[in-house]
Amino acid sequence: MDKKIINKKFKTGFTLIELLVVISVIGLLTALIMVNFNAARERARDVSRKSDLDQIKKALRLYYNDQNEYPADASNQIVACGSGETPVACSWDANWTRGSMVYMRILPQDPITDQSYYYTQESDGQDFCLYSILENQSDADIANSNARCSGCTLYDADDNSYEVCAD
Repeated sequence: MDKKIINKKFKTGFTLIELLVVISVIGLLTALIMVNFNAARERARDVSRKSDLDQIKKALRLYYNDQNEYPADASNQIVACGSGETPVACSWDANWTRGSMVYMRILPQDPITDQSYYYTQESDGQDFCLYSILENQSDADIANSNARCSGCTLYDADDNSYEVCAD
């Protein structure tokens, strides 16, 4: 009678192979989900970059309305900050103020800290070019922005830069 009870206990469990198969399937699904999760994070950062550049473009237009020219550039930064007579370069992720005028409370910085946004004044202050490198190289907006801002001196057909210029 005791043998029947012992045999019954062993027949109700999972075998080692079944457990390994289940663990392998869970590991495979986790790997697939992580790849998609990372791609979604890259796309979200790209959306943030595009939005930042659009906001900077609007602030540049406000500056143009006040000064009748877009600000100068130095080392890929906007030279339009400070309270003195001569403007200084604005720092990314800092206030953009010129005198008492606040153009942006915070001049956005790229979501990845080792990257940056790039700015140049074009056409003797009558145009500008602003761009960032997107992580998603297949983003259709890259080609559209490059075509719209083809006169920018920053343009490089080999990179995946998203460009904004004065329309």
